[in-house]
Amino acid sequence: MYTSDIAFTPAVKAVQSRKGSRRGYAHMEAASGWQSEIPPDLTAFIAAQTSVFLGTASADGQPYIQHRGGPPGFLHVLDVRTIAFVDFAGNRQFISQGNLAENPKAHLFLIDYAHARRIKIWGTARVIEGDSDLMAKLMPPGYRARPEQVILFTVEAWDANCPQHIPQRFEAADVAEAIEMRDKRIAELEERVRQLEVSRL
Repeated sequence: MYTSDIAFTPAVKAVQSRKGSRRGYAHMEAASGWQSEIPPDLTAFIAAQTSVFLGTASADGQPYIQHRGGPPGFLHVLDVRTIAFVDFAGNRQFISQGNLAENPKAHLFLIDYAHARRIKIWGTARVIEGDSDLMAKLMPPGYRARPEQVILFTVEAWDANCPQHIPQRFEAADVAEAIEMRDKRIAELEERVRQLEVSRL
């Protein structure tokens, strides 16, 4: 049994065999396979994200994807197998929470558009309600959102997708900072030109 079997079910492997990719993935499985623990470089990647997609499914298999966001650091790696974040109050549909109450299997999908990197994480998740200490520990300082509960995600396997077809996009704050630095540099150069012109008079 391989870690990637969480995604490569018999049906998936049958399709891989029919379309010619099974041999390569079988080699990957035998050689190293997917990791089940979060290494330091992935910890840093997770901590830098401002967005994550949480996938859940109902007891009868109906899937649901929910977006969650916050400032860098709103996603916390508590240990090599656990990711946690505060679930802020939203539209109060509670679809993810209801799904997790009857089916703990879950998925995290993280994508960094600026650096063309995406990470898929399989595991289980549970909702923690009423733990004010944990909520305070995980709440981003100064972030204007109402914390409602905590999601604890237990990692079973993760994989990094290839960067093909990821459009390059940048965070608005990063773009604004770059423009501000450019404008400041332009102002400095314009002042130097003005001073040179004055010195020639």
